Amino acid sequence: MKVRRIGAYGLCRDVAGRALLAHNSRLSAYPGLWTLPGGGVEQGEDPDDTVVREFAEETGLRVRIVGLHSVTSDVFRLPHTDTWEHTDRIIYDVEIVGGDLCDEASGTTDRVAWVTPGELPLMPFTAGALGLPVSPSEVPPDPAEPQVRTNQRFGAYGIVTDPGGRILLTRIAAGYPGAGLWHLPGGGTDHGELPEAALTRELIEETGQEGRVTGLVGTSHRHDPAAMGPEGVPVDWHVVRVLFRVSVDRPTEPVVMEEAGGSTAAAAWFDQVTARDLPLTEVAASALRRLAEESAHR
Repeated sequence: MKVRRIGAYGLCRDVAGRALLAHNSRLSAYPGLWTLPGGGVEQGEDPDDTVVREFAEETGLRVRIVGLHSVTSDVFRLPHTDTWEHTDRIIYDVEIVGGDLCDEASGTTDRVAWVTPGELPLMPFTAGALGLPVSPSEVPPDPAEPQVRTNQRFGAYGIVTDPGGRILLTRIAAGYPGAGLWHLPGGGTDHGELPEAALTRELIEETGQEGRVTGLVGTSHRHDPAAMGPEGVPVDWHVVRVLFRVSVDRPTEPVVMEEAGGSTAAAAWFDQVTARDLPLTEVAASALRRLAEESAHR
């Protein structure tokens, strides 16, 4: 069985360069390993709020987010089961603003400590965040095995531009939330797929363009408790998005290449002035404001 989850974690360092880590308890799926403080994003919860909440629960400290460190994913078989868990992990840089350091009581972690990287056995994603070698994810024996669906979705999207400064947008197809609006290229990650790989794949499927992911911009989320799904049935829908900058060095006429019935009805390049007059999704409008601000500061 394949399952999905989304987690948000905080990387906090002291003046000596040590990282604050939590030790997985016997209640954890991976007891004995050390991890960045954090945990699962609840239905409808902003990942920004998740990391603050989880950090307090596991360390006793109040933190604030100072930046987005990285985004990754991994797949591992849960011990003593036939369940393969894919976790999309958002890692923030955080700083302490209050509280007293203390261990979590009766949770999936049982103690916290300031650690010099390399001293202790680490969760793979934690090793990666600390700049250490990362053991590869496991691969389920049957890639075609269906996964357990939830109403929580993790997607990778791009602010995609060409050398002339045009932005690439896609129009949402009928039957999908936001139908008729122009949106950023991208979509949900597949089980076992890294966010950057998902965005590159979606860019080709939705627009026929080959792009280079050049940077990580930020995250956002949207919770719609009564979204209308493609089957015409309301669903409690929660999407968490990670946003990248993407450059298309050799733009071509966009062509929707995904199969009929997909979420993309059309794709096109627009100059930024024209794009701002289109009916846009919230995330696309925000991306255009970001581009305008960047232009104003050049």
